[in-house]
Amino acid sequence: MSRSAWSTGLRALTTLIVLAAVLWQIDAGAVTRQLHDLRYPWLAAALALTVPQVAISAWRWRLTAGCMGLTLSLGAAIREYYLATFLNQILPGGVLGDANRAWRHARGDADTVAAWHAVFIERFSGQLSLVLVTVAAFWQSPLLARGMAARFSTAPISTPSGMAVAVTIALLIAASAALAWRNARVAAAINAFAINLRRSLLSRHVWPAQFASSLIVVASYIGVFLLCAQAIDLATPVSTLVWLIPPVLLVMALPLSIAGWGLREGAAALVWSLAGLPAHEGVALSLCYGVLVLVSSLPGALVLAWPNNGRLNAGRPQTKADLRK
Repeated sequence: MSRSAWSTGLRALTTLIVLAAVLWQIDAGAVTRQLHDLRYPWLAAALALTVPQVAISAWRWRLTAGCMGLTLSLGAAIREYYLATFLNQILPGGVLGDANRAWRHARGDADTVAAWHAVFIERFSGQLSLVLVTVAAFWQSPLLARGMAARFSTAPISTPSGMAVAVTIALLIAASAALAWRNARVAAAINAFAINLRRSLLSRHVWPAQFASSLIVVASYIGVFLLCAQAIDLATPVSTLVWLIPPVLLVMALPLSIAGWGLREGAAALVWSLAGLPAHEGVALSLCYGVLVLVSSLPGALVLAWPNNGRLNAGRPQTKADLRK
């Protein structure tokens, strides 16, 4: 069996084990009852919200690629983003769809490396915003703060050992960077990535648009969750839910299962428990969200038959005038 097959099987097994463990630990009957009477107008609203979510994400990718001089139309970016989302839903890891997106773009552009950098940086922009929102959620939610304090206040903390671990990690990172820098090819690759990162994310002319679009996308993720909560008639008020959702989103982004299944439900059960709320409500909400996102990605399945031979917009680099269109 090939290495990729082993990886696929392992992630599928992880998904099933974690999901089964979560449902075994909580009241599965309560989850079923929570999902029994769905309110479909709210589900339709949640599904509608995923459309601008994909469009803004695709615009962010186009902006990132354009800063590197790559050619990518907004229509093609939206089409490819739907395809990537669909593949991320059905393939293990949650990143293979983005790898395919980068590969298809690289085939149609002269600068292959920059095409891969564009996808990575665009994803990094989104994940960084999600991390910031998650930190704010723990900071702003009194329920989570109290739950975390109660859970970990009795855990012994050894400052010297913690400091030793931190110093060891820092030394390992420094040593790895030094060894990599001595390799000319690795050094050149790092330098090229640093240049593209500065152009497409850190430049003072770009970062406001990058992070504004990323925060809007994160807000849309939370919005879909909130609409799903209305669809399953969750009793928890929106003012509480809005702070419980970001940690769940962050955990499901880890490339350890298929489309975040299992990890998302486990995180929801833990977060709801920390907040002193019934764990089965968080799991029910997570299951509803997972199914809705899978349905929302189905337009990407149509792109698999798109007759473009896997190429995107080969041609001249974008100009600033192009990006304003």
